[in-house]
Amino acid sequence: MKYDTLIFDLDGTLLNTLEDLCDSLNEVLLQEGYMPRTLDEVRRFVGNGVRRLVEQSLPDETGDDEINRITSLFQQYYKNNMQNKTKPYDGIMELLYDLKRHKYKIAIVSNKFDSATKALARHFFNGLIDVAIGETAQIRKKPAPDSIYKAVGELGSDIAKAILVGDSETDIDTAKNAGIPCIGVSWGFRGRRLLEKYGADYIIDSPDELINLIRSIT
Repeated sequence: MKYDTLIFDLDGTLLNTLEDLCDSLNEVLLQEGYMPRTLDEVRRFVGNGVRRLVEQSLPDETGDDEINRITSLFQQYYKNNMQNKTKPYDGIMELLYDLKRHKYKIAIVSNKFDSATKALARHFFNGLIDVAIGETAQIRKKPAPDSIYKAVGELGSDIAKAILVGDSETDIDTAKNAGIPCIGVSWGFRGRRLLEKYGADYIIDSPDELINLIRSIT
C-alpha cells in the first residue's frame, strides 16, 4: 500500500459532537449572563480549538481574561456532558473495523482539548484507534502540522504514507502544511461546497468509500 496511515479529525468526521458542544456552551453562557448561540452558529465556530469557540460566542468587546474564564468553565462542564448526545456517524464503526482488519495505522488529531479527545476516543473507539492527540500547551494546534508529525511518530509510521481525513478548511490547511493529501468528508460540519472551495484533494460522501479511494491513490 502506498498509504497505510490514516489520521482522522474527530468532531464532524468520526463523531457528531455538535449538540453536546452547543448544549454545554449555552449552559455556561446563560449561567454567566450571556446570550445563547444557535446550533448553526456553533457549527460555524467549531474546528479551531475550544478557546476560539468561546471567543466567537462572546460579544466582540470581551477581554482576554473573561474569554479565558468562560473557556475554563466550558471545559469543566463539557467534560461531564460530552457523551449525552454525541455518537459516531453512520458507517464509521464499520469503517474502523475494516481499516483495522486490513492493518492500517489509525490516529485521531483534533483541536478539541487533549483530555476530551482521549476520553472520547477511549469511549467510542477503544481498540480501534492507535493514537489520539488533542490540543495542549506543548504542541501547536491545527492548521500547524505539529500534531500530524507527532501522530505519525507515535504510530511508528512515515509521513509519506499518511493521509489526513477531515471535514473542514482547517483540516485541508493542516494537510497542506504537513505535505500530505487530505480527504474531505461531506457529512461533517462544513459540507462539500466548502471542501471544494478550500481545495481538498479528494471528497467522499460516505465512510464506505474510503478504503477503495485510498487504494486507488497512486
